[in-house]
Amino acid sequence: MASQKISKSSIIFALVSAFLVQGILANVECENLDKNWCSFAVSSSGRRCVLEKIVRRSGEEVYMCRTSEIEADKYKNLIETDECVNACGLDRNTLGISSDSFLESRFALKLCSDECYRKCPNVVDLHFNLAAGEGIYLPKLCKEQGANARRGMVEIKSSGFVAPGPDSPRLAPHNFLSAPAPAFPPF
Repeated sequence: MASQKISKSSIIFALVSAFLVQGILANVECENLDKNWCSFAVSSSGRRCVLEKIVRRSGEEVYMCRTSEIEADKYKNLIETDECVNACGLDRNTLGISSDSFLESRFALKLCSDECYRKCPNVVDLHFNLAAGEGIYLPKLCKEQGANARRGMVEIKSSGFVAPGPDSPRLAPHNFLSAPAPAFPPF
């Protein structure tokens, strides 16, 4: 009888905890996120969160999470999992949003791995749009991984363009954000 009470109590506690956590995550606000959860998160408004480093007059470096102007195609209220961050070769301390990571062949291999490409759609969506801004079709890049990976990386040239933070003017409508949604063909 006591074990039934404990198990019922445990179930009730688990359900209440799940609803509380869901309620907290239902309203992701970038400005309220800790540095360790900011990068690769999407706010409740559907805008991507970016980590920024601010150097104060005293020389102290402070990291702040801000809401960017970049909209996630299909995602809201999302804090990327540690499993996806690790599987995709990402770093939670990434500042801003940039396509420069495509220049690293190890990154492309991780991004195109089944563990990332098939199981982490938020990460793939973000990098699909970044790749499109560089004139790269991500599914094709992933398909070419392996024997032609080195050549594929050489063909990519960084534009130097970094997506603006929250205090920057809005991007023009002809930018990389207008890329089509990523397709997930087998390769």
